[in-house]
Amino acid sequence: MSKRFANNAALKLSLKLSLKLSLNLSLLALLAAPIAQAQKTAAPAGTHWVATWGASEQQPRAGFARPARPAAAVGAPAATGAAPTTAATPAVPAPPVVPPTPRPARGFTNQTIRMVVKASIGGSVLRVHLSNAFGATPVLIGAAHVALRSKDSAIVAGSDRALAFNGKPTVSIPIGAEMISDPVSLDLPKLGELAVSVYIPGDSGPADVHSLGLHTTWISKEGDFTAAPDLADAEKANSWFFVSDIDVQAPAAAATIVTLGDSITDGATSTPDTDRSWPSALAERLAANPATANIAVDNQGISGNMVLRDGAGVSALARFDRDVLAQAGVKWLMILEGINDMNGAARPLPGTAPVTADDLINAMHQMIERAHAHGIKVIGCTLTPFGNASEPVEAMRQALNAYIRTPGVFDSVVDFEKATQDPANPRQFRQGYNNTDKLHPNDAGYKAMADAVDLSLFTATEPGAPSSRRLNRR
Repeated sequence: MSKRFANNAALKLSLKLSLKLSLNLSLLALLAAPIAQAQKTAAPAGTHWVATWGASEQQPRAGFARPARPAAAVGAPAATGAAPTTAATPAVPAPPVVPPTPRPARGFTNQTIRMVVKASIGGSVLRVHLSNAFGATPVLIGAAHVALRSKDSAIVAGSDRALAFNGKPTVSIPIGAEMISDPVSLDLPKLGELAVSVYIPGDSGPADVHSLGLHTTWISKEGDFTAAPDLADAEKANSWFFVSDIDVQAPAAAATIVTLGDSITDGATSTPDTDRSWPSALAERLAANPATANIAVDNQGISGNMVLRDGAGVSALARFDRDVLAQAGVKWLMILEGINDMNGAARPLPGTAPVTADDLINAMHQMIERAHAHGIKVIGCTLTPFGNASEPVEAMRQALNAYIRTPGVFDSVVDFEKATQDPANPRQFRQGYNNTDKLHPNDAGYKAMADAVDLSLFTATEPGAPSSRRLNRR
């Protein structure tokens, strides 16, 4: 009898354990289903991910509020144009102008941010990168959507897609990290505009930013409006927050050009909301040419950036892995940077030596080596004219340009200086190419730079490799 009882007890225990195991496996399968579904939509055979748009993330920085205008002084003309008081009326000195006070770096709480980005190549499946590279705390993304942009903050009806991260609608981005959304199906045309909407339910703290977005961004007062048809009544800004890259599934032959630089690559002084930077103009040329229609442009310029030191964004050397090597499908790198290091050479940081042309040449060599180790071709771009440069800065600019033009250093060279300088006065921009500061091109100057790029650089099966990896100097 006891033996029979023992057998029955063992059978019951076995059935109980089997049922529990079955329930656990079912629960695991249920939890894993969204992730498995996301993995099923990964790039199919014959395609790969290619970055069609990008913007380098910068450290959150404090701004400065505009100082309040002093009250009109007694005895001064009225704002309406009335005559001043008579000489017999004693004049009261105007109050001093209050200096601007620092404004904390931008953060968000219970707000939706809708940002406009322009793709280079198109595709039917895409994914979005959200970054917290420089955040001081983890950032919770309460919801994120992507849609085709119609006009202003409005989206094209029927194009809105909710983004998921490993099958979930929310994601917490750790300090220093980024998250890539699951792929979504959306017919994105080449040079098409996207609206990326991000909802921050809690306090984001100072937010990762790309300061010079050159596109209007809409920021809601309160609430999740990621799926809203438009955010017409929202606050406006001109920066991108959190969003760092957009990838599309593209044919195997498709690839990305990363443009690494400072304000002249970022597009400073070009007309906002018109995509007139030289990388944008280059993307239009590539898209219009059947032989290069699958070549994307990923603009990783930062206004004010330096090669060797942090400031407006971390230095080009420090951000190289994230902004160049980590970009999806990158095959070519165009480098146009160094003028800000030269400008700061006369103002070295305490305890540091002034930056020299050799320092910049060594840094260029390092970037070439790192890119080549990843199979990336490097195109050197000569620095455009700087009409107000001091003699030492001009000497450094010429030295760096001579290095860039040296055979055997870069895989190819684009001579932006020659394309934009005045033949009669080579230290100045050609008439009609500058915005009056003698440093930054205007829309026409940026177009001339894009037009100077030989598109065959991106169609040759075996571009000529440098004959040497040594440091070449003149």
